[in-house]
Amino acid sequence: MMNGEAVLENVRRYRTVASLYRQTAAFRPHQRDSLLAQAAEWESRAVAELEAYFVARQAPPQAPANMNHHAQSSAPSRWHMAAA
Repeated sequence: MMNGEAVLENVRRYRTVASLYRQTAAFRPHQRDSLLAQAAEWESRAVAELEAYFVARQAPPQAPANMNHHAQSSAPSRWHMAAA
């Protein structure tokens, strides 16, 4: 699992880059669409980083490798429940 501080630092950097693209777009009207698309991509990376961190934090702890623990196959997984 990633360190929370490292995740926040990555998010800060991604959003800084996105901000720079948006600022540049304000002064380069001919490249505006491309630059705003780049800004959106960096914002998307920031959101994905945060989501991955919080999903990993909510995941149940892994069972040790020497234990034979199997979830019941009839129980819906957390992923399927979230998708529903």
